[in-house]
Order: sequence, then C-alpha cells, then structure tokens
Amino acid sequence: MIIQTVEIIAGIVLVVLALRDVFDTVVVPGESRGALRVARRLLAILLPIWKWARRGKSGVSTSFAPAILMGSFLIWMVLLWLGFGLIAHALGDWFAPRADFQEALFIVGSALCTVGLSGIEAHGPARWALILAGLSGLSVLNMAVTYLLQVQEGISRRDAGILELTTAAGQPPSALGLLERYADLESPEEIRRVLYKGRDWCATVLQSHASHPSLLYFRSVGVGSGWPATLGAMMDLALMFELLIEDRESRAPAILLRSEGLRLIDDLNGLIGLEAESDDTSAAAVPRVCARLTAAGYKLRSSVDAAEFAEQRRSTLAGYAPLLSILAPRRRP
Repeated sequence: MIIQTVEIIAGIVLVVLALRDVFDTVVVPGESRGALRVARRLLAILLPIWKWARRGKSGVSTSFAPAILMGSFLIWMVLLWLGFGLIAHALGDWFAPRADFQEALFIVGSALCTVGLSGIEAHGPARWALILAGLSGLSVLNMAVTYLLQVQEGISRRDAGILELTTAAGQPPSALGLLERYADLESPEEIRRVLYKGRDWCATVLQSHASHPSLLYFRSVGVGSGWPATLGAMMDLALMFELLIEDRESRAPAILLRSEGLRLIDDLNGLIGLEAESDDTSAAAVPRVCARLTAAGYKLRSSVDAAEFAEQRRSTLAGYAPLLSILAPRRRP
C-alpha cells in the first residue's frame, strides 16, 4: 500500500510539472516560470554541442530551433507517459487482467495517443486515470499544433520585413548601401518610410519573440545574414540620420526607431541571458562614411561629431553583437 501511494504521488507530481511547463511555454507569454523549463534546459545543453559540431561555421543551423521545439514536446509527452504509467501501475488491481509496470506503460501510452490499442478493461479509478491521460495527451498535441502555427506566423512577419530591406540594402544589409540605393533612385521620401517601417518591425519582433522565445533561434529563410544583421542595419540607418545627415523631417522617426531598436536589443539579451560585447568602431571611420554620404547627394550636418557617432555605434553594436554571433553570420560593417 505504501509503495502504491508513493507511485501515485510521484506520478501526479510528474504530470502536474509537465502540464504546467507546457502551459507556461505555449500559452503564457514570455519565458516559462515552471520548475522544469524543458525548452530552456534543452537549449542550454544542446547549443554548445550544436556549435561544436558546426565549428568553423557561424551561427546555428536552420534545423536547430525546430529540433529544440520538437524535442521539448517529445520530453513533455514522455514525462506524461511516465507519470500516468506510475499511476496506472499503482492501480494495477483495477485492470483486468492485472497490469504490471510494462503493461501499465503500454495502456497509458495508448490512452495518451488516443488510439486505445491496449484491449485491457479498466475499472473504478483506473478508468478516470486513463481518461485524464487521454485528455492530457490530446491537449498537448493540440497545443503543439497551435504553437507551431504561432511560430510560423511570427517568423513570417519577421522575415517579410527583412526581405523588403535586403532587396534595397543588399545582402547582408548595409545602411550605407540602402542610402546610396535610394539616392540613385532619387527617392529620398522612401527612406523616411523605411524609418517608420523599421520601428514597426522592431515592435513586431519584440512582441512575438518576447512572447515565444523559441522564435529567437529560428533562422530567417532565404536570408543568409539573418534577422540580427537587419536590426544592425536599421540601427546604423537611424544613427546616421540622428547624428550625420541634415534632414529635420527624418530625424524624429530615426530617433524613435533607434529607441525601439535599443529596447528590442536589451529585452532579447535579457531574455536569453546574453551580455554586451566590446566593439572596435573608431572615429577614424566616420569621415569615410561622410564622404560616401556626400557623394550620394545627402546634406551633412554643419558640425559632425565623429567621436560621438563612434561611441553611440559602439554601444549599440556591443548590444546586438551577441545575437549576431549566436544566430547568424556577422555582417559587414
């Protein structure tokens, strides 16, 4: 009787922990607050191994994030299987014929998958255990499908903005390349639209990726430089309008874009526990940037503070450099 009681308690604990972790990860926005944190722990274990296996290559592969996601759901189902298996084994006398532990796992697995292949009759509390197992399995599988759809939608919204930018800014995206491209097209008003769209894009990425952190590790399809490089190009573009280019109408949206981008960088770094890195941007490179802007036809501010521009870019790049190093190849300066 004591052993059966211990099995039931252990099984209930496993089931509750697994369901709580699934609920926190899939339904509740943000990082899981449960005790298991399966996705976070799986990521911490596999990311160093994955990077070691891909030594010499920058960033994670396109299959890394899907593997983490599918692995998390597999672990949750296994925990439910073991938890309900312990409960079913403790209630073995309520099955006909009596179920040993191996048979109990088979019965519970059949119920979790909602296929009912065991062919063993359940009575009394054993019936309710199997019903709960079936409901739990069905709920997790439905949440898995829903979560995958949410992930695909978030990736689609994020990558749409990337593709729009890289069409004009090149691959990998460059703020200078974008400015020169629109100057050649004689469409300076389009740059202002890019600033507004960039701010909206940063807000969209922050909302979706903070709600579902697994999106961070999904590589952008058809975009070799990845979404952190797009973020860097946006930040450079905003900084140029803020400190180098004389354009009063574009300065306000540039400042707002940069503020939104800095918030995105800080929140995502805090979410996955990254720290800022040092950067070697120097004031000596600013005159070359100014020369290219002047050649493209942009009017520069009467007093350009090269040291301030370099300092602001250093602090910004130091923030998103960790995202670049983990998620995508480092972009060109």
